[in-house]
Amino acid sequence: MANEYVVPRVPTVDRVAADERAAKFATRSIKTTAKAAGLKLVVSMIDLTTLEGQDTPGKVRMLCRKARRPINHDDCPTVGAVCVYPPMVPVAVEELKGTDINIAAVATYFPSGQATLEERVDEVRRTVELGADEIDMVISRGAFLAGEYGRIFDEVAAVKEACGKAHLKVILETGELKTYDNIRLASQIAIDAGADFIKTSTGKVAVNATMPITLVMLETIRDHFMKTGKMVGMKPAGGIRTAKQALRYLAMVKETLGDAWLSPDWFRFGASSLLNDVLMQIEKQRTGRYHSDRYLSIS
Repeated sequence: MANEYVVPRVPTVDRVAADERAAKFATRSIKTTAKAAGLKLVVSMIDLTTLEGQDTPGKVRMLCRKARRPINHDDCPTVGAVCVYPPMVPVAVEELKGTDINIAAVATYFPSGQATLEERVDEVRRTVELGADEIDMVISRGAFLAGEYGRIFDEVAAVKEACGKAHLKVILETGELKTYDNIRLASQIAIDAGADFIKTSTGKVAVNATMPITLVMLETIRDHFMKTGKMVGMKPAGGIRTAKQALRYLAMVKETLGDAWLSPDWFRFGASSLLNDVLMQIEKQRTGRYHSDRYLSIS
């Protein structure tokens, strides 16, 4: 099956140009009405996440309650999804019943991906059966770095099939791919194999989402859309902690892909600490003064 996949020829990424363009977005200042709207949009795009060995049903319940009502007034949307390990999916299903909040689960032996394809596909099927709406899978970075591109395609395609109606987000773990050219190629392979979203990182390595890396992935999505008319979503994850950072990402999405992607259907933030900073900024916009983080839950 691997031999049937023709590895795409992708443009070489000019690292200097990508870094310079991304740096320009980091200087953007969004204010007043646009900022207020942008902050609420960020909340709606957050995959509120807990992926720790010490996760408990109680912790996941608290996270889901925060996802349903991020702050104690009605002028704030719910988050896009709650992201948990597979055993916690039934807890999230129970807590989020009757809402539009998606349940995302990491699978394929997250974060290493070090298991056989059969084991990874089986985990995906079981997780979808438990009630997950979205699956976040990790690619085999070792296989990619060894040049086994057909294997990566086949594995993503097999996981996509196992997802059934659930959406598939493919985590590239860009911090381990080393070069922008590798990130560009891995992005295209994941898209070709059926990814609904491509995602930067697990959040478990030293280098996670950065603006230049995200820009490279957004440009891959843009070029694929221009060629095929098919939209693919994007999820930067890990290291995005402040409202200011998040708004700059939105500016980059708007200018690279256009307004159609400014929706939780097509853009998400993988985050745990981002939400509280955004909520503090929303309160500042609403009341004229900063809200102390001690009034916000940690989860």
